[in-house]
Amino acid sequence: QDNTTAWTKIQMGAGNSLMIRIFGFVAAQEDEQILVKSLTTTRVFNGPCLKWVAPLNSSTTRKAIPLGELEYLIVTNTLTGEKRVEQGPKQVFLGSHDADEGVKTAISLNARQFVRFLDNRTGKVRVVLGEAGCVVPGAYEKIKDDEGVLRAIDLKNHEYIRVQNKRDGTQKIARGEQLFFLGAYDEQIGGIQEAISIDSETAVLVRNKRSGQQRLVTEQQIFVPHVDEEVLKVQKLIKLADYEGCIVRGQDGEDKYFYGSNPQHRSFFIPPYSEMVELVWSRGRRRERRDLKLQKLDLRPFYMSFEFNTHTKDNVELILEGSFFWQIVDLPSMVKMTGDTTGDVCNHARSKFIEKVSKVTLQEFMQVFNKIAADVHKLDDSFYADRGVKIHSLEVTSYRCADDSTARILQQIIQETTNRMNKLQQQESANEVALQQMAGEIEQEQSKGALIQARIANSEQTAKMEGIAEGERLTSFLATTAAQIPDVQSRLELWKVLRKRDALEAVSGANSHFYYTPADANLTIEARQ
Repeated sequence: QDNTTAWTKIQMGAGNSLMIRIFGFVAAQEDEQILVKSLTTTRVFNGPCLKWVAPLNSSTTRKAIPLGELEYLIVTNTLTGEKRVEQGPKQVFLGSHDADEGVKTAISLNARQFVRFLDNRTGKVRVVLGEAGCVVPGAYEKIKDDEGVLRAIDLKNHEYIRVQNKRDGTQKIARGEQLFFLGAYDEQIGGIQEAISIDSETAVLVRNKRSGQQRLVTEQQIFVPHVDEEVLKVQKLIKLADYEGCIVRGQDGEDKYFYGSNPQHRSFFIPPYSEMVELVWSRGRRRERRDLKLQKLDLRPFYMSFEFNTHTKDNVELILEGSFFWQIVDLPSMVKMTGDTTGDVCNHARSKFIEKVSKVTLQEFMQVFNKIAADVHKLDDSFYADRGVKIHSLEVTSYRCADDSTARILQQIIQETTNRMNKLQQQESANEVALQQMAGEIEQEQSKGALIQARIANSEQTAKMEGIAEGERLTSFLATTAAQIPDVQSRLELWKVLRKRDALEAVSGANSHFYYTPADANLTIEARQ
């Protein structure tokens, strides 16, 4: 209130007050102060007090500023510009020329927090770590970081960060396990990084940023780079199968060739300043895209298909499809001569096919396309050999006309040819069956002839033996009957009679028919008139 009217307020208890004019006197309570302005000065009187104000002066009362335990106030002297900090808990009575910036809340930090203050007058940075009670900035300080209160960096045992001192530019590595607080001028570079576990199949290529030298770390450890080092690459052990090969280009540009068949090359790390050579080959049946990237090369034979258009002598456009069965046999020669092995092989074969096919008609092509493929393969081996490639076989698997109408005619020709071939095949099969049957019959007859010859020989042998036996019997008979019948002729006649008797007994003892010759019957035929 304006006290120039010489009114004052007297406390009457229980919050009641009474305004009394006491001839220029002004009273202030405990939480008030009197601000008296004269023509040349301004003064304050803190309550409780009772002050007389001269008639030419003016006075006002104002409340003291109460500050709690977590509050503070920045006060500026408007005459000198000096600032000060008032920190609670207390009541703040401003000076005659003081102005405040409003009550502010102090900062409370836990164990994982910290705050950095920048003094705008001196440029110094003050760091306050957690659990330091109520943190109040100085009169000329402000929070340095836009984030305000910062959190400490929790680093595990396999983590690290890179920190740079912005005042002198030096860097350091903070490695876990720890709770890391940034210093006054520290700034984290990048995020938290994982330490690298180096084992028998993992290595790290690092470069010293001061000297520029590279080194390959292969010793088994949990690796954290030095402050002057940066990790260029984490390498995995390169393993080659028996049938694989690769190329490593060194610092001098020289290529070294590694083969899985060599025990010393089966597994290795790429040395510093070296790199695996990546080959870019064409792919697709027409090799229309060159985006097949290879670092390890399969040195085994394998198939590769192709497709391209060509024209016959009678101007029929054909689409040929086929396959190569090929193999890389000389890796250095291949790298020296070409950067696109599959593209070179297919394009060269295409040009040769076009040259050969253009010299024959469609009908001739249908008859000799396999021979054309063989000529393309065999008559140009030097081209492939110069590129370290061996073509084991080259064959046309199918062909068709590019034009639909021609394709339909060709399909009819192929169908007729197929039918003719099927009929020929059937006839050949029938002829083969007949030949086999005839051969069987011949073999059977030959076997029968052999059997007859064997039987004849056996009969002759049997007859011979029987003749010898019969002769022995006859000799014995003649000798035995010589005394009774001296005449040899008579003895022979007797022998014949006995033999006929034996024959009659043999015939009469079986179901047989007996036939007499005219001589045996002693019959004659006479013609009578």
